[in-house]
Amino acid sequence: MSTKVTVKGQVTLPKAVREAAGIRPGDRVTVRARPEGGVLVERNEAPQLDAAAVKAARGKIERALAALDHKGVKFEMTTDEWIHLLRGDD
Repeated sequence: MSTKVTVKGQVTLPKAVREAAGIRPGDRVTVRARPEGGVLVERNEAPQLDAAAVKAARGKIERALAALDHKGVKFEMTTDEWIHLLRGDD
């Protein structure tokens, strides 16, 4: 497989390569030049969430579920309404 380098030095990794390496949108990768030439692209390990981040996320989910239970789920809700419901006023 080949891909073109843009004027900004960017390349698009072909879908088959992304899938084989487990690279998804938003993932971080490490790029290294090999001494014999060529480039190595590796997926970084997913960052570990700290306990406080997990607790905060769990609290937001629980508040959203409580709001859904209290209000009833409306399937007509807009994306903005869902986002506001899930994120609150943060």
